[in-house]
Amino acid sequence: MLSIFDQGAPAPCPTPFNLAAHVLGQADRIPSKVALSVLRERDAQDWSFRDLKAAVLGTGAGLLQAGLKPGDIALMRLGNTVDFPIAYLGAIAVGIVPVPTSSQLTEPETAKMIADLAPAAILRDPDVACAAHPKQIGLDALKTMRNLTAARFDMGDPERMAYVVYTSGTSGKPRAVAHAHRAIWARQMMVDGWYGLRESDRLCHAGAFNWTYTLGTGLMDPWTIGATALIPEPGTSIDALPTLLRQHRATIFAAAPGVFRKMLQTSEHMELPDLRHGLCAGEKLSRALHEKWVTSTGTDLFEAYGMSECSTFISSSPAHPARSDALGQPQTGRRVAILGTDGPVPQGQEGTIAIHRSDPGLMLTYLNAPDEAEARMQGDWFLTGDQGAMAVDGQISYLGREDDMMNAGGYRVSPVEVEAALSRFPGITQVGAAAVEVKPDTFVIAAFYTGPEKLDDAALRAYVEANLARYKQPRAFIHLPALPTGGNGKLLRRALPAYFEAPTT
Repeated sequence: MLSIFDQGAPAPCPTPFNLAAHVLGQADRIPSKVALSVLRERDAQDWSFRDLKAAVLGTGAGLLQAGLKPGDIALMRLGNTVDFPIAYLGAIAVGIVPVPTSSQLTEPETAKMIADLAPAAILRDPDVACAAHPKQIGLDALKTMRNLTAARFDMGDPERMAYVVYTSGTSGKPRAVAHAHRAIWARQMMVDGWYGLRESDRLCHAGAFNWTYTLGTGLMDPWTIGATALIPEPGTSIDALPTLLRQHRATIFAAAPGVFRKMLQTSEHMELPDLRHGLCAGEKLSRALHEKWVTSTGTDLFEAYGMSECSTFISSSPAHPARSDALGQPQTGRRVAILGTDGPVPQGQEGTIAIHRSDPGLMLTYLNAPDEAEARMQGDWFLTGDQGAMAVDGQISYLGREDDMMNAGGYRVSPVEVEAALSRFPGITQVGAAAVEVKPDTFVIAAFYTGPEKLDDAALRAYVEANLARYKQPRAFIHLPALPTGGNGKLLRRALPAYFEAPTT
């Protein structure tokens, strides 16, 4: 048997359609129910479905009054606050295309995005770094818009562009991934295929409001079915999370593996009587961490695999737990294969994880790089670049990347981008970047470089802080007489971690 999972296509996306209208489709049925609780140490700031919908549609009206029109691109430079999802959905509601970005990005990084996107406006918190742009709509103006008369949802073709997210490409240049309105329709396959989500759930996500993992799993998916989203207020320490989960009766908890890891370092046993299970994504979950969570909480932890181009489409779930170290299985409605150079490989053999071009969650294209998007296709299959193997029951094991992409704290980072920034530093003749293990299950980015002499680490650190987002910054700098290369003279990035010695503390 070949490595193909296909149990039939999902129901087609309705038309006309609007992503934000779909997310807020339960608001009129349950207007008084709490849609969002921003968790604080002593209490919470609650938003009802009625208030949330009014704020979103008021914001949409304000953006139109500010001169934006359907199809315009708006770059989002907002912080980790509730303002982010309201502005994001407000733009989509009226047909404007938002581009959510991390507040950690530096001014030079945003300058590249502005040149790439030519946005009509920047939605801007003055405390968040951003390059110059002639039209910036400030945070105070965005907040005022919420009180305007509600706009109407811009209904239309589900294939039209709804939003854009950035991902690092193997070339080292971050790519703008364009998604259609139908992308939210595809996320319904996660409700049973990963979350086991119910309308009665209170799902807490530990991520920032302006992280796409939080926007999808932590906010939009619960709201779509009428569940309550819980988000700790900005600045909440990981040590405080067990108490918040217990006080606010969280039934599902979602985070990146690093958050679970840090929680378990300080809380060997957690009393979470309302918690049904945890959700994990962003980087590979180790078996040891999984087992430690189960022992500490008495609840299971379900992992998901995906990417910016198609969100999550392989996962374990309460109905279908993963076996051993497997990721899980493709969600019902997905068409997934393991491909070799000649097509699907036999079950059990290694190949590239691929998803069918018909998947409603698959991106439209890379903006300004359609040729690169087409190069990711093999026939009707989109190649993820990750290696895996499919068992006879459809469960898939992750076997690493076919390229050298790094994963640090749940963020995928291109080594080429880090190397390009550091190569401009005086005294560096060659540089290579790789993820290294500093302690069990904990990886950071390290920069290995050659030059006449060892450089000052503090100066290197200050340089990357000014030129790279925090999650892209190397945490270690290693001077070598020469970098490892292959027979063709090309840098062997996979050999770099062997030159790193982890601290012995």
